[in-house]
Amino acid sequence: MVDIPKEITHTGHHPRMAVVWSVLSAEIERFAAGTGATLRILDVGGGSGGFAVPLAELGHDVTVVEPSANALASLRQRAADAGVTDRVRAVQADADELPDVAEPGSADLVLCHSVLEMVDYPDAALDALGRVCAPGGAVSILVANRIAAVLGKALAGNFQTALDLLANVDGIIEGRDTIKRRFETATLTALVGGSGLVTEQVHGVGVVGDLISATAAKAETGTGEALREFELATASRIPFRDMATHIHLFARKPMR
Repeated sequence: MVDIPKEITHTGHHPRMAVVWSVLSAEIERFAAGTGATLRILDVGGGSGGFAVPLAELGHDVTVVEPSANALASLRQRAADAGVTDRVRAVQADADELPDVAEPGSADLVLCHSVLEMVDYPDAALDALGRVCAPGGAVSILVANRIAAVLGKALAGNFQTALDLLANVDGIIEGRDTIKRRFETATLTALVGGSGLVTEQVHGVGVVGDLISATAAKAETGTGEALREFELATASRIPFRDMATHIHLFARKPMR
């Protein structure tokens, strides 16, 4: 993995997100080396701009598609505070409305983080992501991991809940979950492949970051940096990758 730009490491993100930023940084470097141009980035479900604003600060043009008016208001304020209003565009729409608000092939990089868990038809959402991505462009997908949810409940002593999650193919607890599904590496990879995208990288995000207590995290000076290094070191190594809280899959749209 490449070094993460200073502009990103200083934005206050949880250390576990260093994995995602590292992958995105490598793509930015690859794109710049090939064309020298700025990226057209589409952030689906981008909320208040946790990814969009730092990417705009790096000089890229970012469109955030987000259904929440409050989140978009926060995005605009964050962009204004960072001085990147001219590089951040806010569009209020649901993920399933993407074909109506984004032109086919209009994005060099598409972010879809913590969205597929919420939509009714993830296969249709992935098809839409593929359409708006330019040939040769990339799609960054972040989803909740079913394996991690099972382990987390079991480690907390909630064995019946862990068994319920294990038995449900979508990894949810009926009537108690606020999301529609969780994924596993194999099922996510197959779903992405069915959309015509080609998986290039799969990483675990939050291998231990969401399992350790806040007390443990503060027990040692420099734990945040140590946790970041641990997450980067284990993110692509099996079995750690497949037990992380989230799965990050990076796929590419084939050239015509």
